[in-house]
Amino acid sequence: MPIAIIVVAQLLGTSLWFSTNSAADDLTRAWGVGPSGIGWLTNAVQSGFIVGTLGIAFTGLADRYRASRIFAISAVLGACANAGFALWANGLADGMVWRFVVGLCLAGIYPLGMKLVVSWAPQQAGAALAWLVGMLTLGTALPQGVRVLGAHLPWQMVLLVSSLLALMAAAMVMWLGDGPHLKLRDPSSPAARANVLRAFKAPALRASAFAYFGHMWELYAFWTLVPMLIRITDLPGRLGVGSVAGLSFAVIGVGALGCVLGGWMSVRIGSARVAAVALGLSACCCLVFPWVSEAPAWLLLGTLLIWGMSAVADSPQFSALSSQACPPDAVGSTLAVQNGIGFAITLVAIAMTTRVVDHVGVEVAWWLLPGPLLGLIALRPLWRPLNGSR
Repeated sequence: MPIAIIVVAQLLGTSLWFSTNSAADDLTRAWGVGPSGIGWLTNAVQSGFIVGTLGIAFTGLADRYRASRIFAISAVLGACANAGFALWANGLADGMVWRFVVGLCLAGIYPLGMKLVVSWAPQQAGAALAWLVGMLTLGTALPQGVRVLGAHLPWQMVLLVSSLLALMAAAMVMWLGDGPHLKLRDPSSPAARANVLRAFKAPALRASAFAYFGHMWELYAFWTLVPMLIRITDLPGRLGVGSVAGLSFAVIGVGALGCVLGGWMSVRIGSARVAAVALGLSACCCLVFPWVSEAPAWLLLGTLLIWGMSAVADSPQFSALSSQACPPDAVGSTLAVQNGIGFAITLVAIAMTTRVVDHVGVEVAWWLLPGPLLGLIALRPLWRPLNGSR
């Protein structure tokens, strides 16, 4: 029951993340911005998230205070900032400020959600975190689904619905509280920065973290590009059904299924092997996508769905591997640092791919390929159980 409440709250809270991407067409017309402008708005969220996660980590907030309170406060503030964008943003410059604040608040939702899961079910971290990241994925896709349901409503309404969902997430987590396995750091213990840096000396943690960094080069750039790739290939027209928003919801949202399947497999073959399979599949999708872009529509859609499943299925397994490889009283800070660096990588990937997509078209998929390939190389030491663990 507690895990179910946390993952649903994660679904609702992370709907703030890509809420503006669901309004990309409207913003393009209203503000005169192209794909690169949408990329800047996305990167504003990423930048805020990076600043927030590193701040939480190096101040020790993640391991000194109750995760449920940080989560709830962050969800309320994020809902307000998202509503501020919908109601008062008039252009790219002030819109980026509002989105940056949303990113700051998401830093208190995503990593702290992971810590909440570990505090309730430390022995089933891989499977439980799979559900959590699955809900993050579905939350990322949720604004696209809301856009489909409210196709004739102003784009501002989609964002306001996301804000309402985040407020619901805050109420759920505050009601639940923290798990019995929560470990808070003693204020007299060594500095948070020293603890985190000491944790990264562990070979297993470094292998997991560097594989995660390769994964992050691909994931958020892919999510940003999905509506653009669907539009470029005219997939709705070729299928004769659906819309850009509807198909984007399907391609991104199916990642939730990939996370859950990965969590189920992790109990049987281990988190490292699940992550390796997912990295290999997403690498293959990056490679073949330009070649199947003119294939029959069903094959193109199938490739996108497999890509959507595999691109995120490894994410919870990296979190599980890292949480197992670091001291219990440094889990929150270590995951926050890992997230912060990973999201810094997404800034570069999103900026580069949205800048060139109008010029290279579907071949932009090849720009994402180095991420999963490098992730596979970094993860290699963990493919076999370490110290008898899986």
